[in-house]
Amino acid sequence: MWRKKLKGKTQENTPFPHDTHLLEIWIKHQFHQSSDIVVNYFSFGEMNVLVSYIDQSIDTKLLSEFILQPLLQQKDEGISFEKATEKVEITSPKWTNNGSDIISGLLSGAVLLYCEGSEHAVLYNIVLVEGRNPEKAETESLVFGPKVAFTESLSKNLNLIRTHLNDPQLTVEEIIVGERAKKPVSILYIKDITNEELVQTFRQRITDLHYDHIMDSTVLAQLLEDNSQTIFPQILTTELPDRLSLSLLHGKVGVLVDGSPTAIIGPSTFLSFFESTEDVYMRWNMGTFLRMLRFLAIFLSVLLTPAYVAVLTYHYEVIPSALLISLGQSRANVPFPPFFEALLLEFIIELLREAGARLPTKVGQTIGIVGGIVIGQASVQAGITSNILIIIIALSALGSFTTPSYLMGTAIRITRFPIIILAALWGGVGIMLAFCFIIIHLLRLTTIGVPYLSPIYPLRLSDLRYSLFRVPQQYLKMRPASNRPLNEERYTKRDPKQKRDIDQ
Repeated sequence: MWRKKLKGKTQENTPFPHDTHLLEIWIKHQFHQSSDIVVNYFSFGEMNVLVSYIDQSIDTKLLSEFILQPLLQQKDEGISFEKATEKVEITSPKWTNNGSDIISGLLSGAVLLYCEGSEHAVLYNIVLVEGRNPEKAETESLVFGPKVAFTESLSKNLNLIRTHLNDPQLTVEEIIVGERAKKPVSILYIKDITNEELVQTFRQRITDLHYDHIMDSTVLAQLLEDNSQTIFPQILTTELPDRLSLSLLHGKVGVLVDGSPTAIIGPSTFLSFFESTEDVYMRWNMGTFLRMLRFLAIFLSVLLTPAYVAVLTYHYEVIPSALLISLGQSRANVPFPPFFEALLLEFIIELLREAGARLPTKVGQTIGIVGGIVIGQASVQAGITSNILIIIIALSALGSFTTPSYLMGTAIRITRFPIIILAALWGGVGIMLAFCFIIIHLLRLTTIGVPYLSPIYPLRLSDLRYSLFRVPQQYLKMRPASNRPLNEERYTKRDPKQKRDIDQ
């Protein structure tokens, strides 16, 4: 009977039936007779009360001790169900007369209680939280600084941020995303620092999403990007709470997704993907050296193999004569042209990298090391490739691995392949053409409305000390202007080395 009433109506505008038997039928119909939907009854005085929840989703101990027992222990015959629930020690109960609220509550781990004849039902959120405790970061390993990483629990991740950044101005906004599988997403920012326009951009883009299920923060990051066609990531993801806290203090916005062990940071410029929190924990000159080393390594990673192909194909005259003899002897038994030789080894390196990443940790490390040595040595002895190209390919691979961001490192490795093809077609001109195309492409990109190459373009010299270099902390008085912070000063300048009297 009730199923016929449901026809032609949506769940949002259809109230639930005010009869426990019909309510049981309605709930099971909404969940298509799923076997994990539990519906039970108990008597409260002269009233019949329905209890419903999703099995394995709630804490049954809390249900028994703090909900059912306090209700059953009340002996007053004339007491109403609403009055009796005041004895329940579960905080923040939700009273509702909307069927959609009941379904959403059951899906999110709440238990439903409904008394026969009552106008409202009550939902108690006693979700069973299953998850691991905070552990050491896996993909962003550090020598200095906190080693703890985010977990899959949104509440634990918010607690980690509050622990790192105990500022009352830290604001958390929760938005429910997902058309089918609804998932809470939290936007984090510091109220008196972060530009409201930047917060509104994140808020609007997340609210306007019409997507079945946001599986992870990396999926959400792709949906929030300005340009989904480019290979370069425009939003940074991190598993380190201290990195997110530092970014919030610089005027950026963070996003946490329930069920994801990584956080989103935006806006994230091109140079942001080469920064590491370890640069801040180390002395400024060491941090600057390591950052410069990463930039040089990425440049060589992109340039070395295409330069080898271009020089051996078109530009023999640039090779010193002493090296030319050694190079000729090394390639004397190689039957392939430099282009095919380079592509073959690059492909083998990518195979080794992917195999090492997919296998268990200890086995993967063994495959990467042993496989690289065996294949490299066997390739030279078989005359498939030259010794010099083995060295060049190894340096290129090492250079791409120095990037703190896995996504950016992968993008750099993929970019190398079309540059090799252009180098084989037009030599040095092809390499220059590829670099010009990449630079123009990067200049046109934006990240949450901010130029992707900022602070290089548009040039902001004051922001270079946060991105390109690492300067002493006493010279970092102002926050990065690229983020347009409301409060530009980080601290009031005062010389700590100045000697003062004991009574000052």
